[in-house]
Amino acid sequence: MLTQDPAVERNDGHDPDHPSAPGISPEPAREARRYVEVEASQHRPPVGALREPGETGVATGRRDPLEYRIDLERIRFSSYFARLSDVTQVMPQSGVGPVMHNRLTHSLKVSAVARVIASNLAGHEAAHLAYERGDAPVDDDTGAIIARLGGCDTIVAQAAAHAHDLGHPPFGHLGERVLDRVARERLGLAEGFEGNAQSFRVLTKLDTLGRQFPGLNLTAASRAATLKYPWTRGEWAGAEVGAEVPASDRPRGVGSDADNGAEKFSAYALEADEMDASLAAFPAIARGMQTVECAVMDLADDIAYAVHDLDDFTRAGVLQQASVVGELRAWHSGSAALAAVHRGELAASWRTPGHALELLWRRLSEKDGWIADHDAFTAAVLRVRDELGEGLLAVPYDGGIDSERAVSGFTRRWIEHLRTSIVVEEHPHVRSGPVRLNRQAWHEVAVLKFVHAHFVLERPELAQPQRGMGRIVEQLTLGFDDWLGDPDDAGRAPRKLLEWVTESTEATFALRDTRPELLLGDTSDAGLWRQGRARAILDYVASLSDQQAVAAHRSMIGGDVIG
Repeated sequence: MLTQDPAVERNDGHDPDHPSAPGISPEPAREARRYVEVEASQHRPPVGALREPGETGVATGRRDPLEYRIDLERIRFSSYFARLSDVTQVMPQSGVGPVMHNRLTHSLKVSAVARVIASNLAGHEAAHLAYERGDAPVDDDTGAIIARLGGCDTIVAQAAAHAHDLGHPPFGHLGERVLDRVARERLGLAEGFEGNAQSFRVLTKLDTLGRQFPGLNLTAASRAATLKYPWTRGEWAGAEVGAEVPASDRPRGVGSDADNGAEKFSAYALEADEMDASLAAFPAIARGMQTVECAVMDLADDIAYAVHDLDDFTRAGVLQQASVVGELRAWHSGSAALAAVHRGELAASWRTPGHALELLWRRLSEKDGWIADHDAFTAAVLRVRDELGEGLLAVPYDGGIDSERAVSGFTRRWIEHLRTSIVVEEHPHVRSGPVRLNRQAWHEVAVLKFVHAHFVLERPELAQPQRGMGRIVEQLTLGFDDWLGDPDDAGRAPRKLLEWVTESTEATFALRDTRPELLLGDTSDAGLWRQGRARAILDYVASLSDQQAVAAHRSMIGGDVIG
């Protein structure tokens, strides 16, 4: 029988089995777990064991970091975390040439960046708490903001970084888009598929500790720190929730599709209550806003994506100096003339040097007018041109010591620059978060990500293998649906898939009884049976690694479709 943790339901939240260190005022809402754990945890040291430095709660005077350390270890021991070593980050590993980032190495680097940022913020919070105790003569204004918003713990930020990609399906974002399209167009699941929501579902439902409760039973702080887009898809569906609200006034990631709802979201309807319970620990955080630790993770993810992935592209020879410098120079020298060109003309000639960058500037200025600034954008273009185009790429990478030093030096300088360009806000813009980059660094990351997208993701030679990967995901998904629909053979489908069909179908029917407003699409009995089965199929396919998907496709469908 599942037992909800009383700490979730009451304000004191004291757990007599695991008291805080002596003299520490408990902050139970952050540390509350969803379910009481009767069995001992392998990640919890025995009573009397010597704790690691920083795990006594003395640093902040308020929290017991051991609980968060347990969260982090549970994620590290998860099979979902291990599978990320064979899930594509941007470009799949070919078996020859340089080793490419995968989702596991990316997550580890996001965690490393998040740790440094969070440590700095935690230091500000500690300084404020010292002032409150009378141990410091001057208050720390940044620390006061962080404390009022619910605090910042370094280990929680690391745990969120480790967990943020757990729900990514085979072949990364490509697989994510295919699953979403197939779910909505072919499987009758209007809510579709979203990698962030799948990560939260893994943490709270699908993964298991071998206990009599679903999920990893993380603390509220760690669960909330994974909610980059803290809403469901349906919250932004329909005219009644603001279909006419311009993009500039919508949270980042929501998009503008009033019919289908939010483009990005961190919880499916089935996990909406889990999301609400996690965020309830942070009453000062406005609805639709990230916690401090979540904002740190999100920022670290952006930095790693913008900077670390360039390592791969430089070593692989994908980034060519002439094309990168040509684009940046053409925009800078012709920005005044480009500003007068019709958007349609720019879109039709986006391969012309300077045109794609002008389109980027227009998107930024239209959606993010609260921070977008033409002078800052221009300075960002010049900096990226000088340091990447005319610096790192000026000498072709040859695998030698000097080349490695050049790549590592570029990465180190940019990470140091960005992690020290942090702004903390108690009342951030709706398209921002409580922790963000300052104006100039924000534009620089936008330009770095543009280089990533324009000169790597748009390469024609990637199109053929990507189409093959997309076919694998689509055919696998439809193949499992066909299998489950076969009355003579459905019982021989994978056991985990059959169990998930039962669980998700029961949960979908229960949701209709308790919170019917969360459901999208056909809510008849037949429609809910269909939705429950579809959700389980997506869970199963998304749990495969790249090679597992290829092997399953080969054995069930037949043939090789990549390349």
